[in-house]
Amino acid sequence: MSFGANSILDMGRWALFASQAQLQVTGENIANVNTEGYSRRSVNLEEGTYIDYSPGQLGTGVKATEVVRSFDEMVEAMYLQQSSLSNMWGNLFEQLQGVEDLLNESSDSGVSDALSQYFNSWNEVSQRPDNYGARQTVVNDAATLITTLKAVETNLSLMQERINSEVASQVAEANSLMEDIADLNKEIQIHDVPGQNNANALYDERARKVRALAELVDVKTIDNGGGNFTVLTQSGQTLVDGASSFSLDFRSATKTTDLRPDSTFEGNIYFDGNDDYEYTIQFVASNAGDPVGQVGSGASAAKFKVSLDGGVTWLTDEAGNTRYFSAREYDDRVNVEGLQIWFGSATDSQGSPTGTFVDGDRFIISPHQGLYWVQNTSHAEEITPQLHFNGEENTERLTGGSIAALLSFRDNYVGKYRSKLDELSGTVIWETNRRHSQGAGLQAFTVADGTYGVDYIDKALGSDSTGLAFGDKLQSGSSFMYIYNASTGLLASSAALDFDGSGGTFNPEIHTLEDVRDAFNRTYAGAINATIVNNKLRLEAEDGYTFAFGTDTAGLYAGLGLNTFFKGDDANSMAINEKITSDLDYLATGHVNGAGEMNTGDNTTALSMYALREVSVTTSTAFEGTTSQTILDYYNGIVGNVGTDTNRAQFNQNFYQTLANDLNDRQQEVSGVNLDEEMSDLIRYQASYTAAAKLITTADEMLQTILSLKP
Repeated sequence: MSFGANSILDMGRWALFASQAQLQVTGENIANVNTEGYSRRSVNLEEGTYIDYSPGQLGTGVKATEVVRSFDEMVEAMYLQQSSLSNMWGNLFEQLQGVEDLLNESSDSGVSDALSQYFNSWNEVSQRPDNYGARQTVVNDAATLITTLKAVETNLSLMQERINSEVASQVAEANSLMEDIADLNKEIQIHDVPGQNNANALYDERARKVRALAELVDVKTIDNGGGNFTVLTQSGQTLVDGASSFSLDFRSATKTTDLRPDSTFEGNIYFDGNDDYEYTIQFVASNAGDPVGQVGSGASAAKFKVSLDGGVTWLTDEAGNTRYFSAREYDDRVNVEGLQIWFGSATDSQGSPTGTFVDGDRFIISPHQGLYWVQNTSHAEEITPQLHFNGEENTERLTGGSIAALLSFRDNYVGKYRSKLDELSGTVIWETNRRHSQGAGLQAFTVADGTYGVDYIDKALGSDSTGLAFGDKLQSGSSFMYIYNASTGLLASSAALDFDGSGGTFNPEIHTLEDVRDAFNRTYAGAINATIVNNKLRLEAEDGYTFAFGTDTAGLYAGLGLNTFFKGDDANSMAINEKITSDLDYLATGHVNGAGEMNTGDNTTALSMYALREVSVTTSTAFEGTTSQTILDYYNGIVGNVGTDTNRAQFNQNFYQTLANDLNDRQQEVSGVNLDEEMSDLIRYQASYTAAAKLITTADEMLQTILSLKP
């Protein structure tokens, strides 16, 4: 190769091209200074090849090899994680503020005020038991309490419904983003030639899409270059794999089966009802190595335990012992918290299953809408956020992003508040009814209808299958009743219910509603006629008689809704017994004394009701276990929980937002456009362009000089 004017001209041409490329890329940087997600570009220059020549090695100029984007992949990976957590806690904080406003006790219309007024009304009527104005005040204040509790319950329920709509919308958005990222991977695979033609605009667009996806769900990425780019959740579910995308599905209640290899069970699990928790059902053997058993109606039926937090903790009784339930068919289905559960054939819920369970056989029931990662038509994995009752998150589920925040708010927060509100309402109902059912008003009964029914009149009232609202509150004990002459009002007889003809007392593990009916008819034959109407007990006095209720150590009267003040068993179903609202005489303020007398000035029951405000009562929820405190303290604890949860969410939002902002700033230091730097580069590249042009002009003059030479 020879050197001369031509080589200088060629060198100038490549220098001119390199400067022109630098000017164009700098102009693009300046134009996109405010474009979100744009990464600063630059031109890589490479010195031309060297030629060994005389008087020494000479260069051939410069080459513009590629346009590259400034982007720190490691910082971006850390940012995605912190951004997901920031969005999760930020959305959770926003939602919890709504609950905090709902339970605002600074006004005079909150639940705490309604509870206090309700108890105070009993104090007022205790001073004037026969005053109908004071009696009406009790009913009115009870109605106010019910309205207030229902308003809170309704608003919490509406929050959950609204969350479902928002989640459905965000799931659709996430699926769209995953498809877009897969399409971008495909485009990058086509257009990107490493070292020659970098698809920088496509890379920027993909990074923007990934950031948007990270705001919805927690993600991590694996970049093997070009379009070989994978997006996964933090727990490992693949969302995008190169040109392929998977999907999320927000679907209705489901159930899954997980049987051990040696299990011979042939059938399916079925349920009725809904709840905010996921039910894990695990069969257990009575002793290690023993077979578990089959589905049946007897005592030998297979036993299972239930967890509402993915198997970390199991439901217990008030003594703290694990509760075990029997595997039953449809006609003997058992009640577990908010669900009725039974086993049927594989295709018929009322069919008979076959085979035997073994230790460790599991079923999982999700009785509400949940989020699923769909791999294909035959495989869907639930990733709905799950909070264990020990406060730890299930790391195999979604743990970040706004979708996780919304679902966690719906189930782990509002679900918890609703559960505690229902427990509060149920405790007020039971404790009031327990006292009222043993009291007496201003007149005796001729007819008393039970307000609580059963699913099966021939099953023990304390069993899991009977369906009695407060069946678990019943105890072994005696229940007294007083019979009066309707004409004279004098006591005709008094006795405790006889369950076997020889003075036997009530046992909730044995006696059924039919047994209770028979005990009434046996004990008070000729004075009271007991019947079962619509699976509820009805007592009617025979002609010439009336009756009143006495001491009931078994809780049978309150359990069946006889002579009770409230109906229902939770905030939604809570109501005042129509017997009282239609006739205030039946509001029990006194009691039947040892002589069998009902005195109009007696205030024993009313004082007992007022004392309830300071009495420690037993409350029990699946996530907190059994506690003992006053009703007012229990409600104040709910308000305190909301405040603590809100403050925690706000703190975490600030913490993770600070981390995300810091990482974003670090990324911007690398990829952001600095106008001062770009303007400086613009002047520099303009000068180099001018110099390259001058070099070409010089080479041209040299050529002209050579051409003008005459031989």
